Amino acid sequence: MRGRLWPGGDAPVIDDGVVVVDAEGRVAALGPVRELDVPPDLPWYGNRSCWVGPGLVDAHVHLAFGSAREALLGGVVAVRDLGAPLTDALRWRTPDTAPPPGYPVVAVAGPILTAPGGYPGNSWGANGFARPVATPEDARRAVAELVAAGVDLIKLALEPAGGQPVPDPATARAVVDAAHEHGLAVTAHALGARMVERALDAGVDELCHMPTEILPDPLVQRLADARVPVVSTLHTLAECGDAEAVTRNAARLVAAGVPVRYGTDLGNEGTRPGAEPRELDRLAAAGLGPLGALRAATDLAAAVPGLRGRRIGRLAVGEPAAAVVLIGDPLADSAVWRRPLVTVADGRWHRETGAGAHRRSPCRTGASSG
Repeated sequence: MRGRLWPGGDAPVIDDGVVVVDAEGRVAALGPVRELDVPPDLPWYGNRSCWVGPGLVDAHVHLAFGSAREALLGGVVAVRDLGAPLTDALRWRTPDTAPPPGYPVVAVAGPILTAPGGYPGNSWGANGFARPVATPEDARRAVAELVAAGVDLIKLALEPAGGQPVPDPATARAVVDAAHEHGLAVTAHALGARMVERALDAGVDELCHMPTEILPDPLVQRLADARVPVVSTLHTLAECGDAEAVTRNAARLVAAGVPVRYGTDLGNEGTRPGAEPRELDRLAAAGLGPLGALRAATDLAAAVPGLRGRRIGRLAVGEPAAAVVLIGDPLADSAVWRRPLVTVADGRWHRETGAGAHRRSPCRTGASSG
């Protein structure tokens, strides 16, 4: 793979770099073309006008309403499904070793823990997407069942909109305590300030959405002090009419040092499988800048609960290649993410129909939108 090379993390961008992938799908070499002894007959994808870097990690998806295979073709090498019937979630979950051919890494939460009659069991999640917990004892039992089944993290719903019931503080705390006792983290759906406070009081490890109610300054500072990550989902929330609040909250959280991670909420309004340039643009505009947005979607997103330990988010010699080649520079135009030339994952090369391999040929122009 050849192009402007960004290995990820704090590494600088190399203007004309190459990544050599061996037969087992591991990075054999990477660096400036001029410094590597690349065999003259070695075929590669792209050239110096392309971009080579880590594939994206989507920290919030719903595969019941989107495709893991299409996500991979769209430049996403790992996803977290945050709400599905348990049998479906376990079917999608990929092994800890490597995903099967044609799939990204998939981590799962299984059904969302909520109050009886609460969100989302009373709406879109009526058929197995929610698991009601009425008391702390119920909470501990539900967590133990999910852990035994093999989920990667626990999701807790704190959504009172329209008068919906939510887990009380003691039950929410029991969810977190039980999950932590079993070595799992808890992510919380909490969009309003009062529920964000309840989530923090319970000790959750993450918020899986940007809040849609303007947070008071002390609560922003509390999130910053606790270093609780927030998954962005900015574009879909904006599409649902919360653009002003989520935009302001995102900028204030970034400025305060709250870790904000890339996630699209695939399956909801305005989403599509694969990388979402509009989400990256909103993260950049919130104060991260284009490269900071890519970090939020690569090595930093790879560190979210449920995905820790997976070797994704950066390119390093000896590690499995989880990379993309883009037809253009995403730091100048995020739209190039809409049609990656190729995605490398699980030791295999994945590309959309019509995207061909190149032998030291130029990147095709005019193919970066669609």
